Amino acid sequence: MLSPKRTKFRKQHCGNLKGISTRGNVICFGKFPLQALEPSWITSRQIEAGRRAITRYARRGGKLWIRIFPDKPITIRPAETRMGSGKGSPEYWVAVVKPGKILYEISGVSENIARAAMKIAAYKMPIRTQFITTSSLNKKQEI
Repeated sequence: MLSPKRTKFRKQHCGNLKGISTRGNVICFGKFPLQALEPSWITSRQIEAGRRAITRYARRGGKLWIRIFPDKPITIRPAETRMGSGKGSPEYWVAVVKPGKILYEISGVSENIARAAMKIAAYKMPIRTQFITTSSLNKKQEI
């Protein structure tokens, strides 16, 4: 699973998920991307599950780009602890995703295979997504 090698600080504030994605919302590498339609935190386990689903369906054909990286630590307090005594320890990593952010891109396969692979990966995500083609950006279809 994905996680940063090192960070400047061990713990972060929660932040907010307002607004739309201003970066990472353009097709850069592949031909067929999967785009987020809702704001959410996506864990490294969910990213890995989507990656496995796409590569297995495409039978390791084509090339896959993962456009999100989990760089935010999420802390959890131990069960049955009293109030106070500071913030919990980091347990897992998430990627902050806002509407419009591209999650995965694939190329080197046909559109039918890419659409089916992205549909399987979309089931692994905790948000609504849509499949886009480079040729028809104005005709976006929701998965």
